[in-house]
Amino acid sequence: MDRETMKDRAAKTQLPAQWREARALYPLYANLAKEFVIDAPACPDLEEQAEAPSEESVRQARQWLLDLDERIQVHQLRQFLQTSSLASEQGLRDLLSHHLAKKHSDTDRDKIDFLFVQYFAHCAPSGLQDENVDAACVAQVLEPVLGAVDRTTPKWLASVDQLLAEATATKDLNRLLAAHILDKGRQLKESLGEEYFSPMAIVAFTRFGFLMRRIFFRLMYQDLHGIVEGLRELEKNGVATLDCRRAQFSAEEPISRLRMICQSWKVLFHAEYSSGQPLRMLVDLRAVVDGALARTAKTVAPPRPAGPLKQAAAAGVGAGSDASEFEVLPSPPDSGE
Repeated sequence: MDRETMKDRAAKTQLPAQWREARALYPLYANLAKEFVIDAPACPDLEEQAEAPSEESVRQARQWLLDLDERIQVHQLRQFLQTSSLASEQGLRDLLSHHLAKKHSDTDRDKIDFLFVQYFAHCAPSGLQDENVDAACVAQVLEPVLGAVDRTTPKWLASVDQLLAEATATKDLNRLLAAHILDKGRQLKESLGEEYFSPMAIVAFTRFGFLMRRIFFRLMYQDLHGIVEGLRELEKNGVATLDCRRAQFSAEEPISRLRMICQSWKVLFHAEYSSGQPLRMLVDLRAVVDGALARTAKTVAPPRPAGPLKQAAAAGVGAGSDASEFEVLPSPPDSGE
């Protein structure tokens, strides 16, 4: 009986902290549910932000969050947090605290993995270069959440570094997808079981996720830039439509529409870089455009040799050049990835 009383007392001392967490997370969860049309039941005390709720109200609020966790998909959380003003440093900490305290499923692990990467991207120093993103740097940024991290190097860490080296050496998005590096990283996380939630493992995989995100963005922008420039060249040569069935579009897709799709993809991929289907479509569209350019080049008569002045102009000497349709950043801003 005494033991049960002590347990009850311990639970009651946690109520204020649980209520503070629930109140902090409620606006984020409510907006996320609204954006993705998740039908969530009302939680009156949370809606009213009650100052002194009953024990039952705290329990219901906690359950309300847990129920929504079951319905929120990883890709929805990723998209929302990379586009919402509610994703502040404190908001990310609250989410991490909430998820780390739960009994972990595979879905929880994926969410925690993303949340740590997003937290690091949000809090890391601006202008941070890839070569400076080492374990010590990541551990320092994550210290407010993880505390001091034991830097003992686990044996499996070599596998993470090997995957990063392979990804860094990849020159285009098609080859990166073919290498299945994200899948290999996910398999490694799963193989660790509960060890994944150890501080050093979280540091290692946060570094992996952050650098993979940068690599994906660079290669995606590279392909988008190549597609847009290719479409511009095709238009100059009188091409109005392309057979884009390979990329899951129509057999006579107007180039003007493809240009609009590329601009919308620029926004989509800004928030969702790990979704396989859109990335495959991007790679296939690049192949379609490159193929059309190759065919067009064969049918266009070669230009006559230019005189010295025209040669200089063609080389860009003493003349300005047209601005690129959209800038390809060498490294996308950390906080917006």
